Amino acid sequence: MISSILVGIVAVEHVYILCLEMFLWTSPRGMKTFGTTKEFAEASKALAANQGLYNGFLAAGLIWGLVHPNAEFGGQLTLFFLCCVLIAALYGGATVSRSILLKQGLPAIIALLAVLFL
Repeated sequence: MISSILVGIVAVEHVYILCLEMFLWTSPRGMKTFGTTKEFAEASKALAANQGLYNGFLAAGLIWGLVHPNAEFGGQLTLFFLCCVLIAALYGGATVSRSILLKQGLPAIIALLAVLFL
């Protein structure tokens, strides 16, 4: 149960990121979150929407793993998508901002450890 809650939190976080990147990128909230200017946000909104879509796929995969009727296969899906989130966080932390490691990587690693060991 605890691992499912933690995986759910990671999934909700990625739905939120999807919304920020796809729909709120040029809004004051989106620009504040990502530290962008209006000009940069306007010029990069198609790229941000693409990133948002990928975050949505991560969330969808995690949710799929949680609700899959075959618990063993659902667990494998969950592990795969948590690893994808972790790899994305490592790459983002190395190339964009180290804060991504804490904001996305830490919840993913905690959920991954819970799935593996609880």
